Amino acid sequence: MRRDYFELDVEQVDWVDTDGEPRQPRVYIDFHGPDGLLRDRLTGSDGELLEAEETDVAFRLRESHEGNPSAKGVVGVTNRITGDFVLELNEEADDVLRFIRAAREYGRHDASDGSYRVEISVDGERLVTYEKRTFLVYDREGNLLRRESLIPPGVEL
Repeated sequence: MRRDYFELDVEQVDWVDTDGEPRQPRVYIDFHGPDGLLRDRLTGSDGELLEAEETDVAFRLRESHEGNPSAKGVVGVTNRITGDFVLELNEEADDVLRFIRAAREYGRHDASDGSYRVEISVDGERLVTYEKRTFLVYDREGNLLRRESLIPPGVEL
């Protein structure tokens, strides 16, 4: 599936830089591609749309972000059961890491919810909404960057 089929928008992350009132960060991913393609990838073997706990969200850097504010990477959502990619899209590392920082801070203030929300739509029509607490970050060699990742307390990887 082509990365340019997707548009990504985020909300509720500015408060973390201004010491504002904590708000749950949200990411909106809208798909503009062939009919049924994304729905098929979001459907499990039981024929139902995947639940939040059946998906993983990660960011893989394509270049070092140390001293490189314009470093790019790939955001991916995968099917946790099969390991198959559901979707991938290009994003700047600084934007993703800022989102993760906001989610981490929000999780410290409100542990009852997910640390962030993901809404995936097809041509503006919401398909799934996930409350998530984990967002893994990998360097370009595939090594987990624990310090940059959002990993809930008590979770061992």
